[in-house]
Amino acid sequence: ARLVRATGDEEFGTMAHGEPAVEHPKPGEVIWRDAAGVTCRCWNWRQCFRTRITPVTVSAVFIIDGLGALGSDGLAAAGDELASCLVRLNPKAAVASRLITA
Repeated sequence: ARLVRATGDEEFGTMAHGEPAVEHPKPGEVIWRDAAGVTCRCWNWRQCFRTRITPVTVSAVFIIDGLGALGSDGLAAAGDELASCLVRLNPKAAVASRLITA
């Protein structure tokens, strides 16, 4: 996953009216992307269809962005809460985390 500014020609797979659709982010828009295309638009507002979580999902990556006011302790607490919820949903879940800073 890379956080970059869009050129505008990247593909973003989404749903429109219950059907798969392809959109393109606006040039300069902040996006998350991988080698296959855009995974998330508008920072973390819109996730793509390809990376959705379904009942058959066996692995996932969660990216938690923290603003400065949250602080590193608040960010760690949010990650711990997410991990706790995942383990409550599936006691066999394996959770790993890492902090990426500027």
